[in-house]
Amino acid sequence: MARSQERSQRKVSGGRYHHIRTKKKYELARFPANTKIDDKQRVKTIRMLGGSIKQSLLTAKEINVADKQGKSQKTELITVVENPANPNLVRRNILTKGAVVETKLGKVKVTSRPGQGASLSGVLV
Repeated sequence: MARSQERSQRKVSGGRYHHIRTKKKYELARFPANTKIDDKQRVKTIRMLGGSIKQSLLTAKEINVADKQGKSQKTELITVVENPANPNLVRRNILTKGAVVETKLGKVKVTSRPGQGASLSGVLV
């Protein structure tokens, strides 16, 4: 059965909503990318509706870091320190937007969405 982003089949009271129509192609959902820290970078290419392409980052080893002066440089990832979205992602070293990671330059907050684009960028904390 396909994963979908349509509303739940149950009401808050526990009653059922009756289906008006079937699932549509534009309502399909995907499994999360769960980008991990690894020695080499792996990217998965996904064809979107309309023929456009989205690249999903599966593993990463480097991050583009911007400092307060606006200067950017690439540095190596060490580990995930904290994640406000879910504390279980820290134990599994999964990168999401807003996660704080440890690098050779110090702690960096991830500002890009690794599951939606093939790059990883952040700012020094």
